[in-house]
Amino acid sequence: MNLFEAIKERYSYRGDYQNITVSREDLTKILQAGLDAPSGGNAQTTSLIGIDDPSILKSIAAIITKKGLETLSAGIIVLAKAKPVFRDISFAVQDYSAAIENILLAISALGYVSCWIEGEVTYSEERQKAIRELLKIPDEYKVVCYLPIGKPVNPGKRADKKPFGERAFFNYFGG
Repeated sequence: MNLFEAIKERYSYRGDYQNITVSREDLTKILQAGLDAPSGGNAQTTSLIGIDDPSILKSIAAIITKKGLETLSAGIIVLAKAKPVFRDISFAVQDYSAAIENILLAISALGYVSCWIEGEVTYSEERQKAIRELLKIPDEYKVVCYLPIGKPVNPGKRADKKPFGERAFFNYFGG
């Protein structure tokens, strides 16, 4: 699938996953896509943990209780390490957002589906702590999201988008 097809076809999948194996080769390609994302001031504040160990995946499914996670064969934990880049400004949020989008596009291009699971991770200190302990994550990193990777049991479709002219303009707003 080419880049524009991957962009057009990608959607957030919130359902059961088929019990298939995501190869280590595919997982490596997906992780590399995330690492290849742009980074403010080239600070490279985003780190990734690719997970393909079934026992760890089951432990994460017990922590992040979202539908379908118990049948995954791969997932990615995204970490951010805030550090000042320009004056006292950190671009960690922008960095991990760019990395996540690259990852989601790579997942789609390889024929898998995913969903950016952030709220269930970041809004709970208890879940943060459990994931941090499970994966031996140092304190200076924040766990920002979980990206399940797999094939859908019941394929979905992309949400409808507003027409181009309602959100994109040339030369000035509304133009």
